[in-house]
Amino acid sequence: MYENKKILILGAARSGIAAAKILAKNNDVTLSDLKPLKEKDEELLNKLNVKIIITEEQLDLISNEYDLIIKNPAIMATSEIMQKIKKLNIKCINEMELAYHYLPKGIKIIGVTGSNGKTTTVTIIHELLKLHGYKVTLGGNIGYPLCDILTEIDNDSILLLEISDHQLYDFIDFKTNISVLTNLCPTHLDYHGSYENYKLAKKNIFNHHTKKDIAIINKKNPDSLDLTKDIKSTKIYFNDEINYIKDNLLYLNKEKLLDLREVKIKGEHNYENILTSLLVLKQFRIDKEKVRNFLKNFNGVEHRIEYVTTKNNVEYYNDSKSTNPTATITALKTFNKPIHLILGGLNRNQDFNELNDYIKNVKAIYAIGEVTDTIDNYANKIKIECFKCYTLNKAMDKIKENVKPGEIVLLSPGSSSQDQYQKFEDRGEEFKKLI
Repeated sequence: MYENKKILILGAARSGIAAAKILAKNNDVTLSDLKPLKEKDEELLNKLNVKIIITEEQLDLISNEYDLIIKNPAIMATSEIMQKIKKLNIKCINEMELAYHYLPKGIKIIGVTGSNGKTTTVTIIHELLKLHGYKVTLGGNIGYPLCDILTEIDNDSILLLEISDHQLYDFIDFKTNISVLTNLCPTHLDYHGSYENYKLAKKNIFNHHTKKDIAIINKKNPDSLDLTKDIKSTKIYFNDEINYIKDNLLYLNKEKLLDLREVKIKGEHNYENILTSLLVLKQFRIDKEKVRNFLKNFNGVEHRIEYVTTKNNVEYYNDSKSTNPTATITALKTFNKPIHLILGGLNRNQDFNELNDYIKNVKAIYAIGEVTDTIDNYANKIKIECFKCYTLNKAMDKIKENVKPGEIVLLSPGSSSQDQYQKFEDRGEEFKKLI
């Protein structure tokens, strides 16, 4: 499918390098990035005869001389680059869509997306499938680019993918056998231009589904229900009258499966992630006792309401993965003690008023990032003390002055990290070092 073509790859992150390695054998490949490449990457691409162009004017590279463009998922749908690509009618995909065409025929693909809960859900599914002896390969928005793990996948494999809206936006042929939509809420609106466009990108996880394919959907989330009303998949719901959580008990098919008081990870959001995961596992042969034992010992996922430590009877939690207010709501609902909340990051026009019904335990807000002034205005309006800190370092200094024994320090920014950090993991790691 990809032979004797002139191809432009935009972005030399891991996915761009992985795509170049796959395509360079049979195509004329050019790779462009805004900044110079790492020496080892440049050496590798030179050996593959990939032309490298470093420029901040990538818009000028877009022309009809290319048969195909592979774009980094971070390039916004609303960008001038994407507008020019559409105007010139050049086929444009991302690395995951590219890799799909190199997958062995007949493998089972599980895709998980949603505004929140993706990574925890994927992690639980992965560990439980392995525990039951299935050959499962994990990739996508978690771990390694799909192009880099193709050699690990054979006809007997299960391919498990966490898929972001940025990746889904460029899907054309990609098809899963089981698709999970954990929930939907307004986020990444700067990328898509509107909430409607964001939802339509998410809907691509059900592309090409028939009745033979499974869609797992959150019935408690109206936007998810509305978006999926016309998909052709066989739909399985959670948070309905069949698969639900009640009185700390988890029910599958109306049958009690798990006492959640025995589970190590806490919080309604985590219980929903467990429920979602088990509906995927239900499509395979599983041992209920193995499932129970695993969940009793599962510690959760780093940067997602991660307990860090207790110092001087103050508990510290790292929820750096909170990149939208809905995720912060999830964190706030987890605790019943006074909270010192670190909030803020990249300005994506997020609406912090969404927090209003959940902020009763917040003693003070420490505003950081581009949205510092926005948060300060919000806090003044709801009459919660706010400190304009701008950086995480200054926020931790101020917290040290204010926090008292028996209280909680929570980093749950409700914002992307990319105004000050390359990725949310870097923000979480700095928080833990500062503690």
